[in-house]
Amino acid sequence: MAAKKKSVEVVPLVDEEGNSPRPRLHKLQINNFRSIGTEKVEIELDDIVVLVGPNNVGKSSILRAYETVMSHGSKDGRLTINDFPNGQVDPENLPTIELHTIVFDDAPGERWLEPTADSEWLIREKWVWDSPNKDPKRQGFDTQKNDWDDQVPWGAPNVANSRRPLPHRIDAFATPEKQAAEISKLITSMLKEKISEIKSDPEQEQSDYELILDRIRQLQTKVVQATEDEIKVIESEVSEYLSKLFPKHQIKFDAKPEADLEGAYQPFKGNADLLMGPEDGYFSTIEHQGSGARRTLLWATLKYLSESQDKKGSRPHVLLLDEPEICLHPSAIREARSVLYDLPESGNWQVMITSHSPIFIDLSKDNTTIIRVFRDEDSEVKSTTLYRPERAKLDEDDKRNLKLMNVCDPYVHEFFFGGRQVIVEGDTEYTAFSMLKEFYPDEYGDVQIIRARGKGIIPSVAKVLKQFSKSFCILHDTDEELTANGKKNPAWGMNSTIADLQEEDGSVNLVACKTCFETALFGEEVKNEKPYNALVRIREDENVRAKVKALLDYLIGVEGSVLPENCIHWGAVEELA
Repeated sequence: MAAKKKSVEVVPLVDEEGNSPRPRLHKLQINNFRSIGTEKVEIELDDIVVLVGPNNVGKSSILRAYETVMSHGSKDGRLTINDFPNGQVDPENLPTIELHTIVFDDAPGERWLEPTADSEWLIREKWVWDSPNKDPKRQGFDTQKNDWDDQVPWGAPNVANSRRPLPHRIDAFATPEKQAAEISKLITSMLKEKISEIKSDPEQEQSDYELILDRIRQLQTKVVQATEDEIKVIESEVSEYLSKLFPKHQIKFDAKPEADLEGAYQPFKGNADLLMGPEDGYFSTIEHQGSGARRTLLWATLKYLSESQDKKGSRPHVLLLDEPEICLHPSAIREARSVLYDLPESGNWQVMITSHSPIFIDLSKDNTTIIRVFRDEDSEVKSTTLYRPERAKLDEDDKRNLKLMNVCDPYVHEFFFGGRQVIVEGDTEYTAFSMLKEFYPDEYGDVQIIRARGKGIIPSVAKVLKQFSKSFCILHDTDEELTANGKKNPAWGMNSTIADLQEEDGSVNLVACKTCFETALFGEEVKNEKPYNALVRIREDENVRAKVKALLDYLIGVEGSVLPENCIHWGAVEELA
C-alpha cells in the first residue's frame, strides 16, 4: 500500500513587516573527498569567495562538493571510486560533506533551526557516501537533542534541493557542450522564476505555474489511489516470495505521487538551444563557437543577470566558477571582475571562484572573503581564511587607498597567493628588491614585495596582512621632522600611525631608512628617475648591491643578517629622531 505522506511542520520566518532572513550558504565543511583528506576543510562563505593556492591542492574539489550535494537524488549525486581518497573505500574515513544554510521563506520544523548571532536561522545537513555509485546517507542536525538525526529537513532530496541556493558550475576546462548547457541553464532558471510569478487573475493566491503543479499533484495522487488494489496484490505476492528467503520480511510500495513535481512539467525543455552568429548571417549553437566566445557569452549573460535580478523574492543562486581568467583578453579581465562583484549586490547571488589571478581580488568591497587552499608538510589539504572584511576593520580611507592601489597595480594582491611579505613605501624600493629577485631567484623566489605607493597607504595594507601573516616587515623612510620652511612635516607624522601597527607578539617589524631609501643606501638623494637610478646602481655597483641585499635579508629574517648603516629597526618614534 502506498505510504502515507508525513506532514512537515512549517515554521514561518517572515515577520509582520514581511522581512525574511537573507537566503545564502553559510559554511561548507569537507573531508575524505577527492584530494581532501581526513582533516576537515572549512569554507566560510560570503557574497564573494575567492579560493587561491597552488595547482592540484583541491580548490576545484571544493566547488564540486556543493554541486554534488545539490545533485542528491540523481546520478550526479553519487560518487565514483575516484572521488574516494586514494581511489579506495575506507569505512573509517568515508567522504563527508556538511552544509550550513541560512534558510529563506518558510523553513521545516523548529527542531532543525539554530539561531545565529545575527538573528538569522541556520540549518545544518550532512552527507556521507559509503560506496561508489550509490546514493549518500543524508542527516539533519536536530538542535533540540543536539545531535545528528536520520530524519532530515524538508524530507525528499528534490524538495530539499529546491529550498537551497541553486548552483551554476562552470568548469575551467569543461567541454563546449557542457559550457553551452550551463549558459542555457542560467537563462532558463531566470525565465522559470519569471514564470512562477505570472497570475491570470491578480486576486488569485497562487501563480499559474503553482496551479499547474497542484493539478499534477492531484492527478498523480488519484492515479495511485485508483491502483491501490493492484498495489496491494503486488506487495502481497512479492512479499510471499521474499519471506521464503528472508522470514518475516515484506515490501511496501511508495509511489511518491508528490515527489519531483517540477520535473513532471518543464516549460522550457532541457535541450533548448542557444544560438550565436553575425547579424544577417548564420547562427550556430554555442558549443560550436570558440572558447573565448563561449566565455565572453558567459560574462554577458552574468552581466545581464546582475542588472535584472529582483533583490527580493527570487530564489538564491550560487555561481561556482573555475579560473575565470581563462580565455579572457587582458582588457576584459577587469570587466569580468566587476560583473562578479556586481552579481551579489544586484540579486540573490553568491559567487565562489578559484583563481590564480590577483586581478580578481578587490578588497575595497565589503563582501569578499579570501581563502587559501594548500598542502601541509604531510601533503594534507588544508584551508585558511586569509581575509574577511569584518575582521580587517577597514575604514573608508583604507578602502579608498586599497582601491587606488588596485587601479595603479592590478597585481598588488599577489601576496594572497603565498610567500614571505615585505611592505615597501614606493617605487624605488620595489625596483631595487625586484632586481635582487632577478639576480638571486633561489634565495628570493617566494618573497612578495608589496608596493604601497605612498607612506600614508602603508597602514591600510598592513591591516590586511595582519589577518593572516604570522610575521612581516614594513620598510619606509623616516623623513624629516620639519619641512624646508620650518613647518611640521605630515610625512613625519605618519611614523606615529605606523608605530601603532605593532603587535605585542612582535609579528609586525618596522624598519626605516634615514631619511630616505636613496640617502641611506646610495649616500645621496636622487630627485629624478629614482627607480631607474636604483636599477642602474644595483646592476653596476657591487657595493650598493651588497647593501641592498643585506637590507632585504634582514627584512625577511635571514639568520645572521645585519642592517646596513643608516637603516634602523625601531619601535618608538623617538628612535627615529
